[in-house]
Amino acid sequence: MVAVFNKELLSWYLITLKLKETLESGNPSSPNSVIQSTEFPEQQKLQQEPSEPLKITINENGENLQEEAVSPESEWVISIKEKLEQAREDDVASSWDKLSIFKIPHYLRDGSGDDKAYVPQIVSLGPYHHGKRRLHRMDRHKWRSLNHVLKRTNHDIRLYLDSMKEVEERARSCYEGSISLSSNEFVEMLVLDGCFVLELFRGATEGFTHLGYSRNDPVFAMRGLMHSIQRDMIMLENQLPLFVLDRLLGIQLGNPDKKGLVANLALRFFDPLMPTDEPLTKSDRNKLESSLKNQTTTTTTTFDPLFDQGGLHCLDVFRRSLLRRGLQPPPRVWIKRWSHTQRVADKRRQQLIHCVTELKEAGINFKKRKTDRFWDIKFKDGILRMPRLLIHDGTKSLFLNLIAFEQCHLDCSNDITSYVIFMDNLINSPADVGYLHYHGIIEHWLGSDAEVADLFNRLCQEVVFDINDSYLSPLSGAMNRYYNHRWNTWCASLRHNYFSNPWAIISFIAAVVLLLLTFAQTYYTIYAYYRPAQ
Repeated sequence: MVAVFNKELLSWYLITLKLKETLESGNPSSPNSVIQSTEFPEQQKLQQEPSEPLKITINENGENLQEEAVSPESEWVISIKEKLEQAREDDVASSWDKLSIFKIPHYLRDGSGDDKAYVPQIVSLGPYHHGKRRLHRMDRHKWRSLNHVLKRTNHDIRLYLDSMKEVEERARSCYEGSISLSSNEFVEMLVLDGCFVLELFRGATEGFTHLGYSRNDPVFAMRGLMHSIQRDMIMLENQLPLFVLDRLLGIQLGNPDKKGLVANLALRFFDPLMPTDEPLTKSDRNKLESSLKNQTTTTTTTFDPLFDQGGLHCLDVFRRSLLRRGLQPPPRVWIKRWSHTQRVADKRRQQLIHCVTELKEAGINFKKRKTDRFWDIKFKDGILRMPRLLIHDGTKSLFLNLIAFEQCHLDCSNDITSYVIFMDNLINSPADVGYLHYHGIIEHWLGSDAEVADLFNRLCQEVVFDINDSYLSPLSGAMNRYYNHRWNTWCASLRHNYFSNPWAIISFIAAVVLLLLTFAQTYYTIYAYYRPAQ
């Protein structure tokens, strides 16, 4: 059976059939007469008719000619069915539960007003920014690092390529959307970027000279450019799956199944980015160093000593280290995350607490809390105790990427987002920053207090946030109840107006004494009038 949809082809086909029948029957009429009698009337008729799609079905012998019009509506239905089929294939092929390295949503990127906070400026890791021209300069240093690894281990490059081939599909499923790189290009990227990251991690702990690099190396030295590289490597779009790094390091150490060591190395490497001046306690640092020594000499599977849960990538490991020993809420389900109780973290819509200036007027005092857990805030008896927070030029990018990860990954708590929103509500002006700085709660390396206030006011614009799903919600409620109590406001006003300095206290006491003496004098005068001395 043959299907014909074009009217011109149909016309010529009918002419051909007519000529064939004429020749077989021995009709003496010339072909020209046949063409004249069949072609022109038929063509004129077809040309005069409106162009409509036709479906002609015939058998091999040219018999049983069947003509069927295909309406535009039928084509529309067919197109919809094709799209549904493609959607079904996408659902089958996609493994959403394995997705862990996300692209920054447009509402977060546009709301922050700083695209550089999400986009690497020096080095690209992974497929999202792979091949960008402005990042090509670092590629030759990546190849240098791979050459150092092969030279130091006496391994053949095929060992690493074959190992990455085995996990290619799993690694691809960690990234959002389709990756345009071919299989060979993707595997080459994993090996090249992974070995580069591991050389940086090991060099920060063991020393780059120990790994064979010159002390004047332009990249592999803990100075200058390294701080910018650290900032790029902590970005959400610039991550490699942790299991890829674990596997590559395991091959270098002779045990491909080793786990946990990369997490330790990452903590040590990203230590300067910690938003506190006491990033690791002495005991934690001793555990880290002893773990590194033990893991490089043993072939058993090990885990990170600072926490007992595996990480997805370096940003996730860094975030877990920030929240170590803290309260870990159970994973949130999809319905809870998108419930009707959620709010956009915008002070025009939701005010969790009042700013520092207003809280001071209500009698709430601020004191520094000695701990390296910057998020661990306490409130009791009108005193808000807050750990020290160190703000540097990389803090904005760090917090934005941590917030983006918490927004995108549904099995992730929103503790960092909760803390940043809490600080956003506390700080409304440079005066609020100055007061917290005076009490040792905020230490910053920025140009002015106004820049710090602007930083916090921009961090959480357009962030989706459930006010009922925050570890600081009970504390905020207690502070609001204290603020709304009138007696606390009166006492605070009394302390501010009459006990703000020693001279004011002396004046207040003198006034009270004078008032008491005046009252006593008046009393005895009246008493003497009604009961004169006898």
